[in-house]
Amino acid sequence: MDCVFCRDDGGEVLWQDDHMRVVLAPEPDYPGFCRVIWHTHVAEFSDLPAAERDRLMRVVGAVERAQRTVMQPVKVNLASFGNQVPHLHWHVIPRYSNDAHFPLPVWAPRQRGVSEALLSSRRAQATLLGDAVRREIGRAFV
Repeated sequence: MDCVFCRDDGGEVLWQDDHMRVVLAPEPDYPGFCRVIWHTHVAEFSDLPAAERDRLMRVVGAVERAQRTVMQPVKVNLASFGNQVPHLHWHVIPRYSNDAHFPLPVWAPRQRGVSEALLSSRRAQATLLGDAVRREIGRAFV
């Protein structure tokens, strides 16, 4: 099987342990877009034992808290589809009322253009996510 998340990190690794990794996804219209990717190849959340599901969701929550602190979005979208890549992963996406697709999902048709200046500013904010993600994950397991 050729799985992109088995073969590649899926973005810039911000944090990882023996079970999963948090990556900053290469999504140019969405600075701060993160993925929480389970290391072993399983397709469904329910494939994991309860303790591992709990651990995964603690990390997803920590990434959301880090994004809210650093990126200050109006909303954070959480999604786990796996229709195109059937390897367990969660999307954690900071959303803004003036982003390209709001209020629709980021995969919907564009609603508007976004200035390069605004995207550049958000990219600068996103450089601070690594430390914030690590801090929030540390708090999630105290």
